[in-house]
Amino acid sequence: MGHVALAEAADRQLGLDRLVVIVVAEPGHKEVHASAPTRVALARAAFPSREIELDRHARTVDMLREGGWDDPVFLIGADEFVDFPHWKEPEAVLELARLGVASRPGYPQEQLDDVLAGLAHPERVLFFEIEPQPVSSREIRERVARGEPIDGLVPPAVANEIAGRGLYRS
Repeated sequence: MGHVALAEAADRQLGLDRLVVIVVAEPGHKEVHASAPTRVALARAAFPSREIELDRHARTVDMLREGGWDDPVFLIGADEFVDFPHWKEPEAVLELARLGVASRPGYPQEQLDDVLAGLAHPERVLFFEIEPQPVSSREIRERVARGEPIDGLVPPAVANEIAGRGLYRS
């Protein structure tokens, strides 16, 4: 539900013309727990009225260079933004896209300010608020592995996909 809440809040608060959900085939920054086609199916279940694209690039800057978008807004959470200076070519990312950063109430503003202070183009960063989400994707996978319900933690269509594909079982 966190990704859905982020997309809806960004759409509402930033007035986006179009929202494309990007599924990274092989992310360079984290381990994935399902195949790219499975994650695309989960994204389609979570975002039935949105465009879904599979990104074959491991790094955001490479995707943006080939994307052909006209000044897109790339959405991330505040935790990811704090790590932004360590991304591949962060300044190039900001030249190619604006960043829409979702911050939840109580997130330490000084951490966000520290990152902004180090950027050549902090005006390319747009902040918007989201409500805190009660559970992480790791916790959802763990609940599924233990056979516990995930009702209310993911959209019903996503829960059906997870169950139907037998994902995250021990």
